[in-house]
Amino acid sequence: MTIATVLLLGAFHGLNPAMGWLFAVARGLQERSRDVLLASLPAIAAGHLASVALVALVVGVTGSLTTGTVVSVAGGVLLVGFGLWRLLSDRHFRWVGMRLSLPQLAAWSFLMSSAHGAGLMLIPVFAGLRTAGTGHDGHAGHVGHALSGGLGVAALHTLAMFAVAGTVAVIVYEVAGLTVLRRAWFNMDRMWAVALVGAGVFTLFNA
Repeated sequence: MTIATVLLLGAFHGLNPAMGWLFAVARGLQERSRDVLLASLPAIAAGHLASVALVALVVGVTGSLTTGTVVSVAGGVLLVGFGLWRLLSDRHFRWVGMRLSLPQLAAWSFLMSSAHGAGLMLIPVFAGLRTAGTGHDGHAGHVGHALSGGLGVAALHTLAMFAVAGTVAVIVYEVAGLTVLRRAWFNMDRMWAVALVGAGVFTLFNA
């Protein structure tokens, strides 16, 4: 995957209300303040970054101890399985009218991003960083390259997510409100599941 792909995936995550912009809009409407909406976005991005970075850390450490094929196959199976579960499941996460502090919002963003597999689609990138680091001297250098590269990818990905989510949140706050989001939630949830399955198939095909 290229940098452009990482950015596009971040933008796609930013479009998904499950990744947090819905919470920013809700907080803004609750307080009748665009400033509250804007203040919510960094906390949401921090939770998303933590979720993606956790996947990068796991792949960076365990990937250095296993073959690239094992990592790719395991990641592909995980992607397909998780995507099919989300696609076929009739259950959806419920948005509730609660007031969250910024730390609570960051924690909720982490949980929602993890539950929706935010970092899973980047597994091919993280696994590739492990392979690219084989020229580094020693195990420590190998792991260090994978970890630093993975965290950099996670940060770049989250930056794109933050920009798109912020733009969508402001537009929805100013124009649409929350009345049209139930249908949008359904469409994006299904689209996200299909994208996970597609990424998993691609990963398995290239393993």
